[in-house]
Amino acid sequence: MYNFDVERYLSIQNGALSLKDEFDQVIDSLIENGLENVFFVGTGGAAILMQPAEYILKTYSTLPVFTEISSELMLMGHQHLGEHSLVILPSLSGTTKETVEAAAFCKEKGAVTISLVGHASTPLANGTDYTFVNYAADDTSCESFYIQSYLLVFRLLYKQNEFPDYQQFVEELRHLPTVLLSVKEAIEPRAAEFACKHKETPYHILSGAGIDWGQTYYYGMCILEEMQWIKTRPVHASDFFHGTLELVEEDTSIILLKGEDLTRPLTERVERFAEHYSKELTVFDTKDYRLAGISNGLRSLISPIVFAALLERVSCHLEEQRKHPLTTRRYYKKVPF
Repeated sequence: MYNFDVERYLSIQNGALSLKDEFDQVIDSLIENGLENVFFVGTGGAAILMQPAEYILKTYSTLPVFTEISSELMLMGHQHLGEHSLVILPSLSGTTKETVEAAAFCKEKGAVTISLVGHASTPLANGTDYTFVNYAADDTSCESFYIQSYLLVFRLLYKQNEFPDYQQFVEELRHLPTVLLSVKEAIEPRAAEFACKHKETPYHILSGAGIDWGQTYYYGMCILEEMQWIKTRPVHASDFFHGTLELVEEDTSIILLKGEDLTRPLTERVERFAEHYSKELTVFDTKDYRLAGISNGLRSLISPIVFAALLERVSCHLEEQRKHPLTTRRYYKKVPF
């Protein structure tokens, strides 16, 4: 695979999995002491990557769950945030200003705080009750954050007696790093072809639904826009028909992420429309990939992780074709804002 270190990738994703026992200890203690709700609080991409975990809790649990933007939470407050709240704060760098401040804000409200970071001894790592560190870089952080958040919510569900498949799913997750590697290998030729075809495409509509909506939004905003300076319009598959469809012409690039959860019919509806009116529809479908050792029940939940793995290959080839390094920025961490 082009510009890809297999051992580095497997080490990082297995590192995320290795945090399981520590996660379990913290979650078990919190449940025993009385837990009333869960908050995912963050900024930008790290916060968006928590959305599938929120989706899982909403689907399986009666435990209230909220995903909040750090800066908005501090300005608006939240009536459900208090001493029986668990707040999970992700930040790869551990230095995201708003998230560091939000951690202090939540602790002042009496909440228990957990940070998920890529680097120890950073402001966020030092500012939460519990800190979990797994080194990752931009090209590997999606899967790492997803795995960590899944381990946390699966344990919460298990301790709430709301997830009978817990033991099976956790065992299956151990296969995930090698499964994701196989997905990357399988998508490589298609990723190279897409990048070559669309290296000059100035605008993409991206659509997804359900557990995959967060990854859809993330890829448009945090990769294509931030890292490639390509204009995008991420739109939920349901909302596609309430505005965005009027932007579709025969040369409009539409990228559709089709997962395997109960919302798949929503993306299939977009596909039927797009096939008729655009000649530039690209469909990435998790059903196209063999996920060895993963049961159908878990397949429907890990589709955002699969998409993260395969889209990284697309990004890598876009970087090469466009001669635009993924690390190049005009403004982010370059100028005050």
